[in-house]
Order: sequence, then structure tokens, then C-alpha cells
Amino acid sequence: MTEFRAKINTFLKTGKIFLLAFSVLSCATSSGAYKEVDHSVEHSNYTAAVDTIVKRQESKKVLYSQKNAIMLFLDKGLLEHYAGNYSASSADLQNAERLIEEAYTKSISEGFLSYIANDNIKEYSGEDFENIYLNVFNALNYYNRNDIDGALVEIRKLSNSSGKLDMLARKYEYKDPKTGASLNDTVRKETGVNDLPEVKSVKFSNSALARYLGALFYQADGNTDSSRIEFDQIYRAYSTNRNIYNGAVPNAVEQARDVPNGKARLNIISFTGLSPVKEEKLIIHYLPFQHPVLQIAAFKLPVMVKRPSVINRIEVEVDGENRFDLELLEDMGAVIEETFNAHYSNILLKTYIRTIIKYVIADVAAMSAEKNDNALAGLAIALGARAAMDASEQADIRMSRYLPDKAYIGGINLDPGTYSVIIKYCNGNKVIYNEKFTDVTVKSGGLNLIQSVKLK
Repeated sequence: MTEFRAKINTFLKTGKIFLLAFSVLSCATSSGAYKEVDHSVEHSNYTAAVDTIVKRQESKKVLYSQKNAIMLFLDKGLLEHYAGNYSASSADLQNAERLIEEAYTKSISEGFLSYIANDNIKEYSGEDFENIYLNVFNALNYYNRNDIDGALVEIRKLSNSSGKLDMLARKYEYKDPKTGASLNDTVRKETGVNDLPEVKSVKFSNSALARYLGALFYQADGNTDSSRIEFDQIYRAYSTNRNIYNGAVPNAVEQARDVPNGKARLNIISFTGLSPVKEEKLIIHYLPFQHPVLQIAAFKLPVMVKRPSVINRIEVEVDGENRFDLELLEDMGAVIEETFNAHYSNILLKTYIRTIIKYVIADVAAMSAEKNDNALAGLAIALGARAAMDASEQADIRMSRYLPDKAYIGGINLDPGTYSVIIKYCNGNKVIYNEKFTDVTVKSGGLNLIQSVKLK
């Protein structure tokens, strides 16, 4: 650590490290501020939830600050989708996608010092899972506007070679924009610290949900070859991502793939529960500094916390007689936790380095005072610096609050005609919510898809 201490003294002369280490944090919106929106979502009143967001954004005390524009567009876009406002939802989700792309482009052009700055002082740049699922819901927006071509454009953003899923594993392979050095090499060079937290890779490369929708959309578009490839990719997703898909491929996949002649397929997709959200966790860690006050450091890190759903079974009834259960296609909460793991290890590394920088600055000052035979001054510096450092650190817990937790699918082969459909959301054998669809027209040769949402 001697080399690092010498480097800190050099940086202190310029003030760069000091400004970086003790940057003033922007205030994050507390989860309690969303109480009114959450209440509307719990009661499936998505229009009221959107109205609340709009009113708050027009007030003096906005719900989403300018630095949280991506969160605003994601939350509002998802809620607009659930409310059936598909054009408005597309506009919001496209704005979120544009800002995420701009933030990523900006991040790869920044140097190391900017890289390790606390995320809370920056504009929110979005999470990988948000960038994936916004295309899924925008694809459904296009489908509900009778635009299959537009829906397929959204799916291809995920599934094509060099698409978002393909690029995900390489996103955290940090390279210094000037030297091309790896993250670990850059950290060691800049800090002299070799004992660093491990940076993990993303173990998720294929979405069964995106593939399923792609298969249905290609099928509706008459592209049987592309539809076959997408159906095959569902099985590949299950076999290569066992950490996410630990069950069998739903029977509904093969049933949708092979519809008997003369029959029409009614497909149903349902989204339930609310995805995990970030909360701040305090981690205590020993650091090898000279002043005893500075040897125990407090790390504040974001962790994913589940929001359990009361729904564990979904039953469908067609015309009061044909009954079947929907099957789990994708545990979106598990995808969210897995894709966040790589970002978390990245955050941990940045927090670790940033904390060491802060504590070295304090240790240098405190030990200098003690060397001048002023132990009380050294103690005061160490205590004051530690209090200031703890206050300046805050976990970045920003994210979209209204992604679903699970995606279920099912369907039935019927004679072409008009039907009534009831979707029953259950906890065991107890029905807790019904959604009715009347006059559902089921045609042959096209896509008949009912979508239902219950975020409870």
C-alpha cells in the first residue's frame, strides 16, 4: 500500500482524488414516495398510477428528478402498457432505450477516475434487465397495435447475433479507452492494490420469453422457418441457462408450434407479481491502515430483495368448460437477479477502490498529525474523516419498480369462432382475482394472443 499512499499524495496536490472521493451525493427518491403509485398498481388501476406520475412530474416536488429520467420513462412506459395505452408506452420505452444507449456510450469513453465515481452522483444509466425487458414489452405494444413487423424489430434487438443478449456477457469486460488495458490491470496500475473483489460475468444469454414471442410473431407473419428457429431456441435457452430455467419447457410451447389442421390456436400470456427491488446493505470490512479508527470500513451496497407474490397458480376457463393451467415460462425475477450479479460485482469493485482512496486520504492526514506529537488531533481527523466518508457513501438503489416477476403461458386449440375467457389468479385452490374477456375472436391463420397482468 506504500506505492498507493505516495500516489494519493500526488493526487492530493491536484485535488482530483479529493473531489472524486468526497463528491456530494444527489438525493435518491425514497421508496415511500411511490406509495400512491404502488397503491394503484396493487389494485390493478394502472391508469390512476400513470395519472399520479404525470401530476407529480408537473408539481414542484417531482417523483423522478432529471437524473432519473430513465426510471421515469421505464416506469411510466410499463404502466402505460398495462393500462392499454400502447402508443404512449412505446414512446416512453423508446425514450428509455435511447437514454440507456447514450449512457453506455458515454461510460465507455470515460477514464478510470470517472469510472470509479459513486453512481449516485451520475445520471441513472439503467440496468441490463431493464434494457432487455423494455424490448419485450415494446414488442407487445406493437402487436397490440396490429404491427407485427414492429414487434419483430423489437424482438430482433434481443435475439439477433450481436443483439443485446449476445452482447450482455461482454459488457463488463472493461477496457481503458486510452490504453486498452483490462479493468484489473487498470485498477492495479492506478491504485497499487492487488487484493481486489472478483468481477463476475453474466450467466444469462438467451430469453425463453423473447424467443416465445418471436416464434409467435414469425408464425403470424407466415415466416415458418424463422418461427421454427425461435421455437428451437426456447429449448436451447432452457438447456444452456439452467441457473434460470430449472424446470421443463412448458407443454404450451410445443402445442403452439404444432396446431392441428382446421383448428385455431388461442395463446395466453400472463405476467404476475412485482420484480425484486434494490435495497441498501451495510457490509463491514477490515482495511490495513495505520490509524486504528480507519481499520474498519463500512461499505454500503445495493442488494436485490424479492417482493413475494400471493399468486402461485393461474387457471383459464374457456366458455365455462375448457379449463387448463398456465405454465411458468420465465422467472423474470431470477433473470433480474442473475443479470444484476455482474453489475453488483462491478459496483463492489468500484466501491472498494473508492473507499480505499478515501481512507488513505484520512490515514495520511491522521498519521501526519500524530507524527507531530498531536495524538488528539490525529484522532479527531480520523473520526471526522470517517464520519464524513460514511455520510458521503450511499448505495445506488435506483431501478424500475414495475417490472413483473414471472411470465406464464398457455393456450388451447379451438374451432374458429368467438369465445368468452376467464383467467383466474389463484393461491392454491383459492381464487383471489378474475379477469374476464368476452367476445374473443379466434381466427385460423393468424395470431390469437390474450395478455393479462396481475402485479400482486
